[in-house]
Amino acid sequence: MAWFALGRVLFVAAVAYAAALIRPIPFGVLANVGFALVLAALVVAFESWLRETAATHILGALIGGCVGLVIARTIGSGLFWADIGDSRVAFLHSFVLIVLPYLGLVLGGKHGEWLEPARLVSLFRSAGPARRYKILDTSVIIDGRIADVCETGFVDGALVIPQFVLKELQLVADSSDSMKRNRGRRGLDILQKIQKMSGVEVIISDVDFPEVREVDLKLIELARSLQGKIVTNDFNLNKVAQLRGVEVLNVNELANSLKPVVLPGEIMKVFILKEGKEYNQGVAYLDDGTMVVVDNARKMINKTIEIVVTSVLQTTAGKMIFGRYIEQAGQAQAAPQPPAAAERDRAKAMPTPQPT
Repeated sequence: MAWFALGRVLFVAAVAYAAALIRPIPFGVLANVGFALVLAALVVAFESWLRETAATHILGALIGGCVGLVIARTIGSGLFWADIGDSRVAFLHSFVLIVLPYLGLVLGGKHGEWLEPARLVSLFRSAGPARRYKILDTSVIIDGRIADVCETGFVDGALVIPQFVLKELQLVADSSDSMKRNRGRRGLDILQKIQKMSGVEVIISDVDFPEVREVDLKLIELARSLQGKIVTNDFNLNKVAQLRGVEVLNVNELANSLKPVVLPGEIMKVFILKEGKEYNQGVAYLDDGTMVVVDNARKMINKTIEIVVTSVLQTTAGKMIFGRYIEQAGQAQAAPQPPAAAERDRAKAMPTPQPT
């Protein structure tokens, strides 16, 4: 950053010095220096805006502008028979020379993502199945479960990680809050883990949308341009993307669909962890985090018991299982006495002999 600041200072000083020597406007030295400083400030502001723009969009704008200029010059050469002295013809030449480069500049900058290496390579490949893109959200990267899903091989196509998502992840990793900082670093570790997996294609995309400020809306625009799907666990992003016609793969929905299916009347073993809210209830948890509420299990805390499933409730937060603990008939029977105690009881039952 220090080198950038030094370069800007030297650039502004050079422009001001040149204006003071050449004096492009018919006023004093101070007026020319002030005019040069205004121009230099505009150039620095334009340079700062270009730094936030993807290189492919800048290259696309330059190519589009050059193509528009060539077409304008070709049209001007084709009108050699027109009277150049006529003001209408001169205005037409100037108008074409301005409009066509401008259109090429705008259109080339807007569709600059087609200059990405992956897109250019795809133009020379033989026709085959359409490529499938999965755009990762910041929340799903920090969550970490996407790495396990990729490792199992259930994710096909290419995983796209936009630069603006990496920038947001880096801001979280550099946060002053220790919890946020740990979450951000965990996300960066997850990305490194995914990149090292064999058979998983990871693409770091430079495509950005400067006119869009929110990261969620940028993800939606990128998914539209790539005709891909967004991978997230953000409930709000899921709804907004569906409203805008973009397909979403929600990791939470995948996890809920993989939970074991239990039916009322089935018997299952659970570990009673704590007391429930209602009278004589116990609470247990399955390995996937599903809560199990058990009646008649308050006295069985810290024990593994068998329960009978009574009902299953599906909520927006997940699945809840309700069951009942029924004591086995064998537990009600008295425990057998040890041999020594039985001999003592038998001796007490025998009659005592009378003295003669």
